[in-house]
Amino acid sequence: MNLPAALFTPSWPAELELAYARHGERTTPVRRRHLGPLRVQKHLYAEGPEVCQHIIVHPPGGIAGGDRLDISAHAGERTWVQLTSPGAAKWYRAAGVARQDLRLRVEAGATLEWLPQETIVYAGAQAELRTQIELHGDARLLYWDIVALGRPAADERFASGHFQAALDVRRDGRLLWHERQRVSGGDGLLDSPIGLNGQPVFATLLVSGEVDSDLLERCRELKIEGVRGDLSQLAGLLVARCLASEALKARAWLIELWRLLRPALLGREAVPPRIWNT
Repeated sequence: MNLPAALFTPSWPAELELAYARHGERTTPVRRRHLGPLRVQKHLYAEGPEVCQHIIVHPPGGIAGGDRLDISAHAGERTWVQLTSPGAAKWYRAAGVARQDLRLRVEAGATLEWLPQETIVYAGAQAELRTQIELHGDARLLYWDIVALGRPAADERFASGHFQAALDVRRDGRLLWHERQRVSGGDGLLDSPIGLNGQPVFATLLVSGEVDSDLLERCRELKIEGVRGDLSQLAGLLVARCLASEALKARAWLIELWRLLRPALLGREAVPPRIWNT
């Protein structure tokens, strides 16, 4: 008997649950639970024992229709956690939706940096991402994301499919940032001057805290060829946005911002993870 192909739609669910605690001067992983193809490499202390760095790895190298990634990280009191990735996350063309759910919880006195490399959304992909961040007390956050629609180097425009993202940041239950995005393949906003203005890459950086006018102006003066960006200071949250011609250029702009903002708002010089150079 021939059954409908829809009954055999493949999927590959994956889960990763991380938690960290402070022991003396050291931030220590206390939970690393995984299911399916999500892992973290050995924890690193490039900046000393206070800052625990983990590299999140998705061995398949891409996300296809039906896949679901669930990632959660809990930074306990007075910990400092830095999470990054070894390369771009690729969302492939697919007949079905693929999803990622990210949940970050940062306790009082703790710092969490979420610094992944870019997300590449192929034409025809159906990518839906949801991020929920909970800050408690004086918890500190530095978060960025970089999204590349299509593959310009392969002469591929984002002509079909969709990219959808939801981001909520709360402190002690109070909403600090609420954002919803949906970009459909071939939409007029891809080229509109009130949309992406023909640029295939957009990026966002959020960092808790407030900077003085001098530092804000220095950040605004950063120039990377092929990048148009700006910053806004909100109550307790600094927001940076850019449009770019290439993901690497957007990442370079974010890194330069990070170099300026990390010492001012987090009290520590920026030390780029070695994995970014490989």
